[in-house]
Amino acid sequence: MAWNDEEDTTIYHVVINHEEQYSIWPEYKEIPNGWQAVGESGKKDDCLAYIAEVWTDMRPLSLRKQMAEAEVKASSTD
Repeated sequence: MAWNDEEDTTIYHVVINHEEQYSIWPEYKEIPNGWQAVGESGKKDDCLAYIAEVWTDMRPLSLRKQMAEAEVKASSTD
């Protein structure tokens, strides 16, 4: 549901944080600390489509590392 009848013409940057989680941020605002642009920008739908393509594992980086370490430990005790 749209808040108004006007088309959203905002240009967004795709941003990523240290946990490799993605989001979008309007280009007219300063990117918050802890986030950095990945080089993709455009209309909202285009940025969200890019994120859907590249962000295939939604788990934060720290959780992925923790799970990988647990798997290595489990396999070494077999």
